[in-house]
Amino acid sequence: MASESENGNCSAWAARDPSGILSPYKAVRSDDVSLRITHCGVCYADVIWTRNMHHDSMYPLVPGHEIAGVVTEVGSDVKGYKVGDHVGVGTYVNSCRACENCDNALENHCPKSVFTFNRIDTDGTVTKGGYSTHIVVHERYCFKIPDGYPLEKAAPLLCAGITVYTPMMRHNMNQPGKSLGVIGLGGLGHMAVKFGKAFGLKVTVFSTSESKRDEAINLLGADNFVISSNKEQMESLKSSLHFIVDTASGDHPFDPYMSLLKIGGVMALVGFPSEIKLHPASLNLGARTLSGSIAGGTKDIQEMLNFCASNKIYPEIEIIKMDYINEALQRVVNRDVKYRFVIDIENSFK
Repeated sequence: MASESENGNCSAWAARDPSGILSPYKAVRSDDVSLRITHCGVCYADVIWTRNMHHDSMYPLVPGHEIAGVVTEVGSDVKGYKVGDHVGVGTYVNSCRACENCDNALENHCPKSVFTFNRIDTDGTVTKGGYSTHIVVHERYCFKIPDGYPLEKAAPLLCAGITVYTPMMRHNMNQPGKSLGVIGLGGLGHMAVKFGKAFGLKVTVFSTSESKRDEAINLLGADNFVISSNKEQMESLKSSLHFIVDTASGDHPFDPYMSLLKIGGVMALVGFPSEIKLHPASLNLGARTLSGSIAGGTKDIQEMLNFCASNKIYPEIEIIKMDYINEALQRVVNRDVKYRFVIDIENSFK
């Protein structure tokens, strides 16, 4: 991330090695895109690293990896973007660009992938995220937001959206008429429901909270709602689902959900419970699959943005100003958000 002046140009003198000798340095390189950030989504990852929950936070830390904004400058070699374009930046801003994963547009799985914030980039700097006014990224990790798609709605797609879209496409969950279960109804879960309905699936939401029934069905369009602790309701759905997307990060049993899958069914895990306990029979006897996934590659991200624009799929958001962020982060911890906070960066720094 590079801080910039109002006109989007960032010039500086920088020390390039321990000699301490400074020389002119232009933050926007030939293959970079500079953007003025207008909005940034709030993800649980922001809680994790601002609070040093993984014991690797580097302070001062600027979080935020659901970034939407407007291009202010492009490097001389950039062909895909121009000043004024609406663009997004997601969970990573660099990768090696030479490994098998990068060659196959799976940059999110590159061993040298660099997170958008709190990581050491290839130039030795610590990456800074979207809780800021500007960011500079290589054009490969910048994504075109289709014309007319609201920037505030686009921001959550760069993490919450792509995190569920990727495994749904990988496992061919876009087959009209088939059945999908969604575990958890937060930022990720509500997007899984929206994608499922757009794909023509019959969607069942699993939750521990009865209070979410009305919105699951009447706002998000789910076909069915089940309280996961109700054994009778769970039993009634045995061997009925083709797919399940599990967005729950809290610890929960896996065998009861696996039993709901049809023969050859697939359950995709996108959350991070502390452990997975599963009886082998839950997989073997039904030829079922438990699969993991995280974020998405550059090709999938652009495809998802285009799909959302074409099908008028919009996240449910609550827009906040930056000065509310500490309360918002605590509400994320308390699961008190429907369904994604988005910071109005543009109007927070005036």
